[in-house]
Amino acid sequence: MDNGYDVVIVGGGHNGLVAAAYLARSGRRTLVLERRHTIGGAAVSEHPFGPDYTVTTLSYVVSLLPRDMVRDLRLAEHGYHVYPQGPYFAPRRDGRYLHLPEDDPVRRREEIGKFSPKDVDAYERWDAWLEGLAALVGPLLTTIPPKLGSKRPRDLVGQAALAARLRKVDPRAAFDLTRLFTASVADLVEDRFDSDAMRGVLSVSGVIGTWAGPRSAGTAYVTLHHHIGETTWGFPRGGMGAVTTAMARAARSFGAEIRVDAPVARIDVHNGRATGVTLASGEEIRAGTVITTAHPKISFLHLVDPEQLPDDFVSDIEAWQSRSGTVKVNVAVDRLPTFASHPDFDPRIHGGTIVLSESLDDVETAFQEAVAGRPATLPFADMCIPSVFDPTLAPEGHHIVSMFSQWVPHGYADRPDPGALAAYADRLVARMEAVAPGFTDSITGRQVIGPDTMQEEYGLVGGNIFHGELTPGQLFHCRPAAGYADLRTPIRGLYQAGSATHGGGGVTGIPGRNVVRQVLRDERRRGLIGRRS
Repeated sequence: MDNGYDVVIVGGGHNGLVAAAYLARSGRRTLVLERRHTIGGAAVSEHPFGPDYTVTTLSYVVSLLPRDMVRDLRLAEHGYHVYPQGPYFAPRRDGRYLHLPEDDPVRRREEIGKFSPKDVDAYERWDAWLEGLAALVGPLLTTIPPKLGSKRPRDLVGQAALAARLRKVDPRAAFDLTRLFTASVADLVEDRFDSDAMRGVLSVSGVIGTWAGPRSAGTAYVTLHHHIGETTWGFPRGGMGAVTTAMARAARSFGAEIRVDAPVARIDVHNGRATGVTLASGEEIRAGTVITTAHPKISFLHLVDPEQLPDDFVSDIEAWQSRSGTVKVNVAVDRLPTFASHPDFDPRIHGGTIVLSESLDDVETAFQEAVAGRPATLPFADMCIPSVFDPTLAPEGHHIVSMFSQWVPHGYADRPDPGALAAYADRLVARMEAVAPGFTDSITGRQVIGPDTMQEEYGLVGGNIFHGELTPGQLFHCRPAAGYADLRTPIRGLYQAGSATHGGGGVTGIPGRNVVRQVLRDERRRGLIGRRS
């Protein structure tokens, strides 16, 4: 039994590593415990096609990681480097394509005008509208939510700070934000755009990672969530695993310890206070503070004895929605795809976001099929080819194609159908073949990851990439339980910092950074001082 740690962190994903780095930097003796053989969680690079191919298995782009965090942890010194991702490119089976270059407004207007003259100006207004709302909501994403409804003095201070921030919102912005949090992405897109091409591409950002179709209420916010952030969207050199590797190196440089192949069986609690953890091996590790970054259902229904928790808290966690119908298909190819509509190589095309979505109705139909218990006949896909920029990912002339798609029935997380999943992947490849003839023959390796693998191997309960659906009832002070969006828990000394907490959903590191603020604040209140400054 080791009695020497100030903090033990359950989970070596990006939030756990960020927390470890900040804690170690502040002088706390910190230990990270990761159950898998490698750190990274869902932001991991692996080698399913052999050592010459590096595949970003699940999470595949950097988008929401704050710049000041990159500076604080000196991630660039530890290998962090991002290649900016190109713009949307949406090839169509009729031989046309839509391209949305953000750095060339004249060209973008021409591209949109091919499908609808009205949509040209509508897109500029749409982009400016979302940017304005993101500027209002973005700062809230990095802020620890106050405990709304509490009458405790420190909570009233937090509520007052939120009220002061909201006073900056004018009536029009308040109206737009209310609609955004309650409307469907279809409500917004169909009001503004005429062409199927624009509606199809823009609807995808409202349903990525969600168990909801574009006509489902609340998907408008998911669209905004993908517009928040100051980091340029891009591909990290070495895949997403290089991001978490840099975080791990930063944590170790400050003195943190990280152990892999160290599954936690139990978070130990005595007299209402966390005292450490017990590993599956039986080893006991004592610590004054425990932080869990696991999915809340894992943390509070399995690692902690629910008898140690209030009934209403347990009920909130049991009711936490974490459904998904996501399938990730990664393929190795011996040549770049040649698009029938744009046969020449172009880094803005092949290095951009390739969207297989020709209409909003197609996306909605795919969801409704999954709701009815059938994998989508025509899956949509958000695709990228990071090896266009990063030659370390594949042998010369070969490439890695990442295909993020939806939907299969969410029940596949617990009751997978391998045959149906393989057939789904075949249809996805066929959809790409229809716009890029020869794609099927170029494939030298294929990896299909359904909700069951995401759940069992990577700890994404239900296969949900956000650790919980981004619906209005599961955001801000509701994430993940009433009264505990401040990253604390009902157990003293036990904190939460997974993607299901506020600031999570995507590789942000925000929960990991914010939980450290809470830990240190609580230490100061108790009069505890860290060992080193």
